[in-house]
Amino acid sequence: MKTTGEILRESREKKGLLLRHVSALLDIDTAILSKIERGERKATREQINKLAEILEINKESLIVQYLSEKILYELKDEDLGIQALKVAEKTIKYGVTKNK
Repeated sequence: MKTTGEILRESREKKGLLLRHVSALLDIDTAILSKIERGERKATREQINKLAEILEINKESLIVQYLSEKILYELKDEDLGIQALKVAEKTIKYGVTKNK
């Protein structure tokens, strides 16, 4: 499975866009975008939204990938991470059902 950074880099390269062009559109330094692509730095939600537009990537898929990595980063070293995810899933489902 590809990381968010790998997806971004591959999409950028397929479109023939240079790091400096995309980073200028995002109003960030080229080094920051390079680190995002290499997985050394996390993009913000706003940057992910803009990148989806710039690179013409399915926004929903990219956000799901981005969010899954955020969750993984928080829980990767937790012994009870899977249990916490199950509780969170139930809570989310309950909240969705309750709000309908």
